[in-house]
Amino acid sequence: MIMLRSIGINFAKASPYLRTVRFNSTGSQALNWVEYLALKKQGRRINVTASVLTGLAGAGLTLNGLANIEIDPEKPIMGFDPLYVLIGGIMLGGFVGYLVGPVIGTPLFNLKNRAVLHEYKIKDKIFLERIKQNRVNPTSQSLANPVPDYYGERIYSLKDYRQWLRDCNAFRRKSREFL
Repeated sequence: MIMLRSIGINFAKASPYLRTVRFNSTGSQALNWVEYLALKKQGRRINVTASVLTGLAGAGLTLNGLANIEIDPEKPIMGFDPLYVLIGGIMLGGFVGYLVGPVIGTPLFNLKNRAVLHEYKIKDKIFLERIKQNRVNPTSQSLANPVPDYYGERIYSLKDYRQWLRDCNAFRRKSREFL
């Protein structure tokens, strides 16, 4: 049974995906947790930036398209004031553009970090398994005791991870004591 203490995974019992990991001494160094979390933060920032830019582009393209349509301001469109319909259309175009952002941001992140992408994906799989193991049962949540970040989406540093673990333990303690 192979056990790596630094990451806490028993490879004999791990999923087949994790058993195929090769550790080469001649290859690049394995990604540590600090580097992984920094890459995770970078990927999130790239996706949000791409979403904002594509949202603005979508709203601009919609505005450009609607500006070329001749509309009678006194005649309602489907029973609504034409100004409201135009504003709603521009907002819808911006929202659709915002949703397209990660479709552009994720390949940019993968292209930028292609040298460590394989190790990043392995570390991501291990991280998500740790989140699954340590997250709380949300059935006992309330307004006074909300669930702490169920999917671990806001964990971008070891400090954030430790705080998330403390929050999960506090949630468990409160749900045991008050229910």
